[in-house]
Amino acid sequence: MKQESRWYKQLKLKMSSAFKRKKKDDSVKSKSPFIEPEGEYGKAEDLANVWSLDKSDSNVSKGSDKRWPRLALAAAIFFSIMLFIFLVLPRILPGFFKNTDIALFVEKDPELIYDDTYRVVKVSASSVMSQDDITSKRITQVLMNEPVHFLSDDCKNGYVLIRTMDNIVGYVKGDELSADMSSCEPELHLFKIVVADISKRVMSHASNGTLISEVTMNTVLYADVKRDGVYQVQLPNGQNGWISSSGVIELDVKKNTDVVGVRYFVSSALTMVNATYLEGGVTKRGISIEGLAYVSAGVNGIPIPRELKDQINCGTEVKLEYDAVTGALLIDSIIPGDIVFLSDPYKPGSKEPYEAAICTDTGVLLMRSSAGTSIRLTKFTAESDLVKRIITVRRVFS
Repeated sequence: MKQESRWYKQLKLKMSSAFKRKKKDDSVKSKSPFIEPEGEYGKAEDLANVWSLDKSDSNVSKGSDKRWPRLALAAAIFFSIMLFIFLVLPRILPGFFKNTDIALFVEKDPELIYDDTYRVVKVSASSVMSQDDITSKRITQVLMNEPVHFLSDDCKNGYVLIRTMDNIVGYVKGDELSADMSSCEPELHLFKIVVADISKRVMSHASNGTLISEVTMNTVLYADVKRDGVYQVQLPNGQNGWISSSGVIELDVKKNTDVVGVRYFVSSALTMVNATYLEGGVTKRGISIEGLAYVSAGVNGIPIPRELKDQINCGTEVKLEYDAVTGALLIDSIIPGDIVFLSDPYKPGSKEPYEAAICTDTGVLLMRSSAGTSIRLTKFTAESDLVKRIITVRRVFS
């Protein structure tokens, strides 16, 4: 019994060891990532057959070559779209939307008026002389920012030959003109400003600035900025300045001053009472009656010639009335706003205009003083010597 038991234990131990070895072998076999190949070990495989790839798909370089035409096509489409947006559309849209509200939002190139044959006045007023000499006769004056035709600089004493926009030919100082016309090109700006006061100051800043220039009645400036009570204007000398909104008329850049009643013309003329008389002058620093009529009419919507010889034909002629019994002039036939043309007091009966006067009230004329030094108000009656000198009376404002 002892032997059998010993034998049984030995058998049991052998079976247990065999079982453990088998279990260990199965475990190692299941964990191994390698599978014994069938057939010849390391045999090369045909990728085309295994993965169903054709020759073009298995070649990477050929795929890259095919992408270049696609990229070129995409680039060509992109640049075509850009050209259409930035070159073609800006040209066709203004015409397509012309006369519609949308046209207001389509930006167009500004239309410039002046070329290199023009100059612009850069001082408050420049005298136009009959000769290139300061001692010659002053024909008229041109105001700041007024364009003129440039004719020649082959002159003496620093003068150049010009022609005003109303066809007066004369000589002005060359250093009083500028070749940069941007300050008077309407479409480069937003507002047109006409000075209605006797004069206005242009300052370096909107408030607490220094004086840059002084401009006079009927001066036309262009502005780009509008704030409460002020405009920023461009001056011919390349500077920007600020001018107050009182005493100026704001207009669209392409429009002219509206025609107003005769009383405004008279009011403008009366601002120059007691001003210094200057032959051909048009500013408060020195003014003639024809110059006064020119700026006063212009600022109130009716442009008239600058020279006396041309003003005598402007407006309509007034038919003077006389007393049926005495033959005396009825002075109330000359009404405020009428321009009276007078002959030389030392040439009785002459029909050549010697000077002018502006009627401001019944029996009152604004004219040169007897001393010839200032502009004064003068009363007259039917018996006055002045009546005998009347050549004609012209009515500019109805």
